[in-house]
Amino acid sequence: MHPNNISISDYTYTLPNERIAAHPLPERDDSKLLVFKAGNIREDRYRNIAAFLPAGSLLVFNNTKVIQARLLFQKPTGGIIEIFCLEPYGTTHEFSTVMATREKLQWKCMIGGAGKWKSGGLQKKGNIGNQPVTLAAHLVEKLPDAYVVELAWQPAQLSFAEIIDCMGDTPLPPYIKRKAVEADKNRYQTIYARHEGSVAAPTAGLHFTPAIFDALRDKGIGSAHVTLHVGAGTFKPVKAAVMAGHEMHSEWIDVSLQTLEEIFRHLEKGIIAVGTTSLRTLESLYWMGVKTTLFPNILLADLAIGQWEVYAPPLAGSRMRATTALAALMEWMQRQGHQHLVTYTQLLIAPGYEYQLPKALVTNFHQPQSTLLLLVAAAIGEDWKRVYQYALDNDFRFLSYGDGSLLYLPGKE
Repeated sequence: MHPNNISISDYTYTLPNERIAAHPLPERDDSKLLVFKAGNIREDRYRNIAAFLPAGSLLVFNNTKVIQARLLFQKPTGGIIEIFCLEPYGTTHEFSTVMATREKLQWKCMIGGAGKWKSGGLQKKGNIGNQPVTLAAHLVEKLPDAYVVELAWQPAQLSFAEIIDCMGDTPLPPYIKRKAVEADKNRYQTIYARHEGSVAAPTAGLHFTPAIFDALRDKGIGSAHVTLHVGAGTFKPVKAAVMAGHEMHSEWIDVSLQTLEEIFRHLEKGIIAVGTTSLRTLESLYWMGVKTTLFPNILLADLAIGQWEVYAPPLAGSRMRATTALAALMEWMQRQGHQHLVTYTQLLIAPGYEYQLPKALVTNFHQPQSTLLLLVAAAIGEDWKRVYQYALDNDFRFLSYGDGSLLYLPGKE
């Protein structure tokens, strides 16, 4: 069955509110770990995850960094306008450039209380060290699904990264029904976060600690990093009865040629995706490699992967080996003089999809009727129901601050 015919009602379960983790545990690696392998389920703690991974394998992490994307402005009348920065608006999505911007820039935003913001600007004051700072917001344009807001600040020589880090709040997911506190600034961030641009954390990585990385190295297990900037679309509910009516969110990825070479070298020993964002990036890289094989002179702009593109000709049915696809992509990058591949993916992974690169997936437990749950079901089939029922029956904590799992894909154990 083509995934666009999937009924989302077949991918649901009852998630009691009390099972949604509102706070992280005191220690990151004390989270429970469910291990699914060869049809069997067992549990342990994240601090022992190295014991369940094959020596010589490669874990692929998403090293994106969450920005303080939630800006609260108080109107002179006392009302609060919340501006949630989704993504830069304009010609560039190179986040390092965006975050280094000075004086002003425009963002695509969601606005809470937009009906109360009729006209005029909003202003917010703060301090960076002993330096007073003023941030102003002006509504530029209403889009079909969001707004364009211009943000301008003084002193103008400060970068946007400095401004939003000072003025913004941690963008906790909508299902965490509390205000962000200072501790969230650190805990809703992986310890290896490097490149600013996400408005949601790659939560599978929140459990990893220096001690875990030491244990991985001791066992000869490698680590590689890709960058996928997680957008608010990751929480977008599936409202359509069948997936054909759902528009998948797109996200920007940045992968170096060096990382691609590392992944290529470890294909035989095993690739472990840490998080659904890393998994989505890995699979997108495979299909980009297929494209460069079929179309050697393809332009960078045409490498992006559309929502249903891999399910239709000419990509569908290619049956290309992962080594062939990645080798072609690396050769294309070298010909084009690209040390980094920066593009976007809209790939929707759902049951019916055949994974190409990973041996296993490390991931948290996801919301009912979500695209992330579909991704898990594509990985382990109908066993997703057993895995989730086990987690519910054995006091696992769910969603972003919750516990997690190590899921081996059937036939790749």
